[in-house]
Amino acid sequence: MSASRILSIDALDLAFAARPWPFAEAEADRIADHWRARVESQPRLYNGRVLLLGRHALGADRRGTTLRGEYFETDFAAFLAWRDFGFPDHTVVNCFSMAALVGADGAFLLGEMAAHTANAGATYFPAGTPDPSDVFDGKVDLAASALRELQEETGIAADAVAFDPGWTLVYAPPRIACLKLMRLAETAETVKAGVEAFLAADADAELAAIRVVRGPADVDRARAPGFIVDFLDFAFAHKSAG
Repeated sequence: MSASRILSIDALDLAFAARPWPFAEAEADRIADHWRARVESQPRLYNGRVLLLGRHALGADRRGTTLRGEYFETDFAAFLAWRDFGFPDHTVVNCFSMAALVGADGAFLLGEMAAHTANAGATYFPAGTPDPSDVFDGKVDLAASALRELQEETGIAADAVAFDPGWTLVYAPPRIACLKLMRLAETAETVKAGVEAFLAADADAELAAIRVVRGPADVDRARAPGFIVDFLDFAFAHKSAG
């Protein structure tokens, strides 16, 4: 049985509010020690600013089913410690968007994270924890976040993809993955070749490789996070049923 709830929703309504994070304040020394140890093994980690989601709920409004919530800002060191310590603050979730790339032939394209990143070796859609650049007029724009990550990780521009309406949520707290299906005009293999050329030209590329997934047999269950495996199993099961 899937460990994730997979939901189709119509809209996101996500606010930003500046506030302290009690976990980060209470565990400041432990977080600093953890960060030093991580940087010692992965010197290229960067302690930038990120956004985490506090209170949130699903509800219905004139747009249909909507995920509402409120983000706050912290640093990557605190986020990484919270993750690596086993998510001790249960009032917080990592809610992020993903560019769920689909080639013209129906195959998905996933990236394998490079060795210098915090998720080295993991395979999933282009994604990242939202940051302050994704805040516009007090709202967190996860579509903008997904497009930013898509460009940064693969070199694929926003005008090269067509959005499906709505979002697919893979609800697996302490993670909520908001997948935006993005369809490409070219086949998966053609897109893969273009992304590989982009990666080869960038010594600091976040991805080590791009993977084409045409069916359940192509899913790398050792490298893909559980919520990605759940989504792909769901997607292929529904494709077969359709």
